[in-house]
Amino acid sequence: MDTTVLITFIVYLIGMLVIGLFMYYRTNNLSDYVLGGRSLRPGVAALSAGASDMSGWLLLGLPGAVYASGFGGAYGGWMAIGLAVGAYLNWHFVAKRLRIYTEVSNNSITIPDFLENRFKDKSHVLRVISALVILLFFTFYTSSGMVAGATLFEASFGFSYQTALWIGALVVVSYTFLGGFLAVVWTDFFQGTLMLLALIVVPIVALNEIGGWDAAVQTIGSINPDHLDMLAGVGTFAGTIAIISGAAWGLGYFGQPHIIVRFMALRSPKDVPKAKFIGTTWMILGLYGAMFTGFIGLAFISTQDVSILSNVGIEVVNEGGVQLLDNPEVIFIAFSQLLFHPVIAGILLAAILSAIMSTIDSQLLVSSSAVAEDFYKAIFRKQASEKELVWVGRFATIIIALIAALIATNPEASVLELVGYAWAGFGAAFGPTIILSLFWKGITRNGALAGIIAGAVTVVVWGNFLEGGIFDLYEIVPGFVLNLIVSVVVSMAGRPTPEMEAEFDETVAKLDE
Repeated sequence: MDTTVLITFIVYLIGMLVIGLFMYYRTNNLSDYVLGGRSLRPGVAALSAGASDMSGWLLLGLPGAVYASGFGGAYGGWMAIGLAVGAYLNWHFVAKRLRIYTEVSNNSITIPDFLENRFKDKSHVLRVISALVILLFFTFYTSSGMVAGATLFEASFGFSYQTALWIGALVVVSYTFLGGFLAVVWTDFFQGTLMLLALIVVPIVALNEIGGWDAAVQTIGSINPDHLDMLAGVGTFAGTIAIISGAAWGLGYFGQPHIIVRFMALRSPKDVPKAKFIGTTWMILGLYGAMFTGFIGLAFISTQDVSILSNVGIEVVNEGGVQLLDNPEVIFIAFSQLLFHPVIAGILLAAILSAIMSTIDSQLLVSSSAVAEDFYKAIFRKQASEKELVWVGRFATIIIALIAALIATNPEASVLELVGYAWAGFGAAFGPTIILSLFWKGITRNGALAGIIAGAVTVVVWGNFLEGGIFDLYEIVPGFVLNLIVSVVVSMAGRPTPEMEAEFDETVAKLDE
């Protein structure tokens, strides 16, 4: 690896730490540490939400999926459509109501906190169950991100896997520990900007390199015509299931704690329309930039000299007379090494790390918030001072990251398979509950609790113990639907308290202000 690339990369990492140190002096209480004092401007909130959402999947997984299966694959075009639509609907319907409702309902600063206050649950059961779901999924989700980050360090700079793992973990934990929410959102803002620029520049340069769009389409059509067909597989049972599963990823947005917490942190509900426009634009450009990177990459790699590829460590295989990447997910890395000056290559590799780090830091923050606010303060130390709670959150960040890193020390750990479960788990456990909490006055505490449990359990059972036929459907679909049904049925057997109804009415009234 060129020394210039490494230096550029190190400068980027130092910049992230500087942001964390700066925000340390602006973090005075738990609300600052967990929610940034509800001070986010719309652009920062939008890009931070997008960056924390996408992870390394946007620069590695999605380009690799389109490279391997074209626009019509479940994890290609249909997934991108589902995510873009889901992100827009989340901003359009959930953001403003959640921002208002969390303030009306005792100024709630975490999702478990909001659910307890929304349903006046003095037993703390709803808060504890919600926090447990968050801690369980995020610990494993974080470890998978650390594996991805370590793999990037290992492949790009020749570090051993273990060394790479601990370097990446140390940087993320440091700025999250120091600056809390403000450090996370501002680093996410810069990381989101970098990711977007990378996903616009790379496919444009690559397309120019191979002679334009027509040349790319012609080459890919000769390799596999199905790669050009969004409707490939329609008409078959397996193809239909694949398409529904890909599009269903959009359902997950309504229940992702690390994303919807950005809505709660906006400085004003009036900022939502602007944030929605910025966030949706970022999402569409990013998703389709990633797709075109994979699509153009197939045409590009198939026409390159093997010796040129091997000189930069890119491994290829020959399948049916076509030269293909051994690992499709390195296509973005391949472009950065083959087409750009070492300084630009270092920035592009930093963009990949940005995608990974921006999700890990958000997951760590939400998890540490659950420990400080939803366990320590709510159950063990109700009179804890603000400074005490901030330090509990900071040390929880270290402990959770340490557990995640220990799980990730095995690069082949099956924890990587839980990434899909985490997205489905949060979407199915919290998505319908959040939607009903914001839009239906009749939902009760028991309905919400039963729905969360039903959604989470369905995802685990469907994904782990059932297979074949209809059970190949992405588990978020049955989990989301069952949560919705159970929540409504159980709620109809009771009724909300007058206080719950009054807060709901107050929230609706504030929507027009």
